[in-house]
Amino acid sequence: MKNEKTYELVLTALFTAIIVIMAFTPLGYIPLVVINATIIHIPVILGALFLGPKKGAFLGFVFGLTSFINNTFKAATASAFVFSPVLAANVIGVSGIFKSLYICFVPRILVGVIPYFVYILIRNLLKGNQKVWRIVLNAFLSVVFLFSVRAFVNNLMQNGEGNSVGTIAGILDGILLFLLLTLVLRKKAAVSTALAYAGMAGAFTNTLFVMSGIYVLYKDAYAQVLGVAGDAVIDVIMGIVSFNGIVEATVAAILVAGVGLALIQVKPVKEWNKVKKTVH
Repeated sequence: MKNEKTYELVLTALFTAIIVIMAFTPLGYIPLVVINATIIHIPVILGALFLGPKKGAFLGFVFGLTSFINNTFKAATASAFVFSPVLAANVIGVSGIFKSLYICFVPRILVGVIPYFVYILIRNLLKGNQKVWRIVLNAFLSVVFLFSVRAFVNNLMQNGEGNSVGTIAGILDGILLFLLLTLVLRKKAAVSTALAYAGMAGAFTNTLFVMSGIYVLYKDAYAQVLGVAGDAVIDVIMGIVSFNGIVEATVAAILVAGVGLALIQVKPVKEWNKVKKTVH
């Protein structure tokens, strides 16, 4: 028991260090020509899986804290105030402190919680090697990958041929991924699929909660700094979600599945009954 606690403490410290290093260096981003996909949430997701949602929430808080520091002291963009209570107080007043605290911390804390339960849900659905659920879940992952490749190619080409080329590339890659998950990785299908869904859920949690928070809490102020009409903010947000969100979710699914499969050889995913005992 003591060795287990020591091991988890060390792993928590390691994930924390990785988050900090990623947040304050270019290592937290993968350049994909048309987008820098953030991967700072990856250690948060992995921490949630291998240490449980309680420590995952702590790692998510660290992620939020690095975002607060970066946006407060660097303020690389005009919209940095949505992640900084200090800047928000200067922009819209005292209410901005609480709004930015929510956007900066709550979505990131949830990134350390939701993926764990998604992993447990998928593993339970696939328990006993249920072929129907395996095919359905693999098909959904492949469709997400299809749209990710399509969006990436369309933005890369930015011409009239982009739509057709992107669609064809997306379909081919989606089919390839489905065959890979269903046939090639059949022996590890339950674990790899659950890990991929956990990664995708973590990325989408960050994107959806942050962007919806910006729309609900900062619609007018966000429109002003972007130089667009208030009604156009929803189009900007949907554009970010449909491109950045899908691409980053795909990257997260791949990385969490790959790194997770390697880590499982050393340490199993935190069991829920053990988590409950720790919490109580």
